[in-house]
Amino acid sequence: METNRSNIGALIGGAVLIAIGLLSLAGQVFHSLNWGFLWPFIVIGIGALFFVAMFAGGKQTAAFAIPGSIISGIGLILLFQNITGHWESMSYFWALILVSVGVGIYIMGWYGGEETQKQSGLRVAKIGLILFVIFGVFFEMIFSSLSNIVFPVLLIALGAYLVLTRSGLLRGKKNKSAADDILPPAN
Repeated sequence: METNRSNIGALIGGAVLIAIGLLSLAGQVFHSLNWGFLWPFIVIGIGALFFVAMFAGGKQTAAFAIPGSIISGIGLILLFQNITGHWESMSYFWALILVSVGVGIYIMGWYGGEETQKQSGLRVAKIGLILFVIFGVFFEMIFSSLSNIVFPVLLIALGAYLVLTRSGLLRGKKNKSAADDILPPAN
């Protein structure tokens, strides 16, 4: 069992050295290579190393899928933001890290043959996706160019709805007790 762990360590260490060597060689050969664009691939590659360790170690190392998916997911998020330049999206993209955790738990269950872990992973991923959509809609409405019109209109509509439902106008009957609550008692 110890030889298996030392083999995994040597495999990961060797892969890291190869990756660093390839990056250094590419930097020397391709001077026009845009490293400002490519740096998220380093993060994705580090996450991929955890999957290499998982597959090299067998079923007892299935838990490597969780940090592998988290780190790879963060790398993909950073790559997207680096390509688009929309760094404000991190205000809700953090929810995709929860999705990555769920994916990692699912992969761990799939590789280890545990159905309950697969189901747990799917639940966590669904929660992350729901949070991503909720926060994405909210923050994009505040920060997007449409927010000049859409967000104030939604605030007005919500306020009107609250006023109308509180006054009873939407229910079709007048709420006389609401006016009585506002006026002080007469002497």
